Amino acid sequence: MYKKILMPVDVFEMDLSDKAVRHAEFLARTDNASITLLNILPNSSRSLLRGFNSDIKKFETFMVSESEKKMNALKRLFAIAPENIKTEVRFGNVRDEIIAMSTKEDYDVIVIGSKTPGMSTHLLGSNAESVIRYAKIPVLVVR
Repeated sequence: MYKKILMPVDVFEMDLSDKAVRHAEFLARTDNASITLLNILPNSSRSLLRGFNSDIKKFETFMVSESEKKMNALKRLFAIAPENIKTEVRFGNVRDEIIAMSTKEDYDVIVIGSKTPGMSTHLLGSNAESVIRYAKIPVLVVR
C-alpha cells in the first residue's frame, strides 16, 4: 500500500519524532517500504547574517552536519533495514518543503508528529495542520 514514506522530523525536538517513529516503522514493515527522514531548517539565518556570506555558509554547514548526526541517531530507533531509511536536510518553510518533496518524489504517505494542542492551534500543531491542509497525499498525524 505504502512504498515511500516521508517523515518530517524536528531533530531539535525529538519528542515529536519518537512517537511517530513507531507508526512509520509499522507502515514500512507492513509493505517493505522506504522511509525518508526530512529535517527542515529555517531560512531566517540568511536574513540575520546578510552581508556575511562566509559566515552563512559556515553556519549552514554546521547546522546540516548537526541535523545529519541527529537523524542518524534517530535511524537507529527503527527496526527495519538501514538501507530502507534515507535522510535529507533542507532549508526553507516547513510546510512548503514537505509539500514540494512529497509531490516531486512521489511519496505515498506523510507521517508527522504533532504537539499537544494549544490555544492557537486548537486541534493540531501548526506545522501538522498546515501540511494536512495542503498535502495531496494521505497524512498520518501522531500525537
